[in-house]
Amino acid sequence: SAHRTPERIAREHVIDSLTCLPLLEGTASLLDLGSGAGYPGLPLAVAAPIQRVALVDSIGKKARFLEVASAAARSELVDRGLPGPDVAVLDARAEDLARDDAHRAGWDVVTARAVAPLADLVEICLPLLRLGGRLIAWKRDDGAGSLERELGAARLALRICGGAAPNVHRVPLAGLEDHRLVVIAKQRTTPDELPRPVAERRRTLLR
Repeated sequence: SAHRTPERIAREHVIDSLTCLPLLEGTASLLDLGSGAGYPGLPLAVAAPIQRVALVDSIGKKARFLEVASAAARSELVDRGLPGPDVAVLDARAEDLARDDAHRAGWDVVTARAVAPLADLVEICLPLLRLGGRLIAWKRDDGAGSLERELGAARLALRICGGAAPNVHRVPLAGLEDHRLVVIAKQRTTPDELPRPVAERRRTLLR
């Protein structure tokens, strides 16, 4: 169908994933939250010289797919004489990783594409970032104010979790004109009690 042509898949998934490449200069570690089919984490692991990449998904079936896909990508690159990406697949919830000393405040960049509202992402992702690290969230601007409302709803979470004011980057590519990259730097340490358990977060959001 027209919605599943190779060109459209490449544009809306692979190319869309790579739109943040200019923002990753100097990045040594990247954690991709809710990787699902591997976007954006796997294309970024292949295209960017990042030393350590983790693809995170809490659904076991998706995590197993990510293991197969990342191994295939590495094998293909090695066969061509190119360095294969160092990719770890984590079958876990981000909330649990954020309470693990091996991951809390340990990442340069956390990416999230079509995962959750921005207020939730701030609470989940900022604990994983080192000071000065950045959350990069893929969002869309429908022209009717939905992105502005989402940004407004995240203000309290940003203040509590130690995030700076968001920078919103347009994607200057045909077919992706409504896509935005929302970049949030971590400027203060996130309180130890965050993120809250998912059940509590669903009852009372940091909004």
